[in-house]
Amino acid sequence: MEKGNSPEIENAVGQPEPLEEVLQEKGKKPKSAVWEWIETILIALILALLLRTFVVQPFQVHLSSMHPTLEEGDFILVNKLAYKLGTPQRGDIVVFMPPGGQVQKPYIKRVIGLPGETVDIKDGKVFVNGSELEEPYALGETSGGKFNHLVVPEGTVFVMGDNRMNSSDSRYFGPVSIASLEGKTFLCFWPFSHFKWNF
Repeated sequence: MEKGNSPEIENAVGQPEPLEEVLQEKGKKPKSAVWEWIETILIALILALLLRTFVVQPFQVHLSSMHPTLEEGDFILVNKLAYKLGTPQRGDIVVFMPPGGQVQKPYIKRVIGLPGETVDIKDGKVFVNGSELEEPYALGETSGGKFNHLVVPEGTVFVMGDNRMNSSDSRYFGPVSIASLEGKTFLCFWPFSHFKWNF
């Protein structure tokens, strides 16, 4: 090969052109760093909104009806898919808007009676289908309220607060529609000293 040809070969197969120049040649402009950040933030916000709407939502405990399990001011997370993919179980702590529409803040209560079961309250104790319910979480004796000796209708659950002497629940407003349940509480995340998981 003659030495005179080498410069032509180097020009033909020389260094690749910068990416920015290639894009400009194709009629495309490179994205700015600012626009990439805006895109990332928008995507994150959309995902957070979808997550909150359909999967998990935080709530704050406003009253003491679930003491000692949950305290007033606690922040909890609720699994919103729990009753779209499954059914309530006894012991679940659920969030729902109370019947009647007079109270605008959601209630947090524990599922005691399931559809078709009989709930009785005798001598400060709860009986389901005639058997006494073991309730290590309950504080104080359980009064009967208006709905003692009740067969829980299909499509509903009987709920009560753990703080039995200070809870407005199914003893007073009756069973709650399963369709009205926002979801199942699975985590208390704040304050950190009250951290609990699957309680």
